Amino acid sequence: MALTGYPTLRTHSPALAGIQWSTAVFDEAQVLKNPRTQVSKAARTIAADARIALTGTPVENHLDELWALLNLVAPHLFGNRAQFRHRFVRPIADGSPAASARLRGAIEPVVLMRKKSQVAGSLPPKIHADLICDLTDEQERLYDRLLEQVIDDGFGSGTQRQTKVLAVLTSLKQVCNHPGLITDDLGELSGRSGKLDLCTDIVANNLENDSPTLVFTQYRQTGELLVRHFAEQFGVSTPFFHGGLNQERRADIVRRFQSDDGPKVLVLSLKAGGTGLTLTRAADVIHFDRWWNPAVEAQASDRVHRIGQTRTVTVTTLTTWTTVEEHIAAMHNHKSALSDIADMSSVAELTRLDDDRLIEVLRRKRVN
Repeated sequence: MALTGYPTLRTHSPALAGIQWSTAVFDEAQVLKNPRTQVSKAARTIAADARIALTGTPVENHLDELWALLNLVAPHLFGNRAQFRHRFVRPIADGSPAASARLRGAIEPVVLMRKKSQVAGSLPPKIHADLICDLTDEQERLYDRLLEQVIDDGFGSGTQRQTKVLAVLTSLKQVCNHPGLITDDLGELSGRSGKLDLCTDIVANNLENDSPTLVFTQYRQTGELLVRHFAEQFGVSTPFFHGGLNQERRADIVRRFQSDDGPKVLVLSLKAGGTGLTLTRAADVIHFDRWWNPAVEAQASDRVHRIGQTRTVTVTTLTTWTTVEEHIAAMHNHKSALSDIADMSSVAELTRLDDDRLIEVLRRKRVN
């Protein structure tokens, strides 16, 4: 038996590929979702009688990622990517129920799906609180100004269009987090973001009740802003777990947080801290901004809702009213009604909209 990590697999693949293994198990297999990466190519060189891929998020962005995992474990059944796209990816993107049914039938022999409720029934309850945040006047003006600039410039076409749409979405979502992230005016933080103020109230209540809290964000700069803000508001030192840290530093943050006298608040990057960690000292999770795929948020929340947790877990999502974040929340509700396996890229969906429809989705919905 050999146990190794993906970095070692990538750098020592010739040695590992030279052995005929009985079984190769790839944990957190979403790491291999891009067949063009070196680590994914290295995984495919492993000679094994059987391959098993374990993941909580078989699809994060688009169905091609599912093909990559299927091709890894059953290349004899899913060897042709173009055919997979023709039979499943494109018709499902066009909303074909028949294609979704075909996909479920095709993967049934090789995919075993188990919901958490089926395998961890002894865990305490998990409560979801979806809170709506108001924009401040400064946020409203900045959000509208950015969108008007986009309308004047246009979204372009082809690959340029997808890049432009992603950049616009990022800017608008950052406005929802805090206007200073766009204007670089980060002198005074309080009172300028409805979301930050609401998050501050939640953390204050948790600190008063001695309830350790995890705060997830997808943006490095937002994480740094939160760390500074909590220090200024509460006088607490808040670690920030993100992808720029080495493995030793990450392990130290987890170890300290899990100790009885550890930090009361931990800020985490959604991607870096959303998988592979046990943080059961906390029972409160805040998603400061919204990710496109609800399965990614759920997997991050499960850093606390896992074996070893003895308290009811509260997961709070913060959604800014009348903005693109409401559109993301609506997409979450739609996706939750579907099989996670047939998820598709929400950004790609938006990219396919014509300019008028896309602007309508992004435009702030004013209320009287």
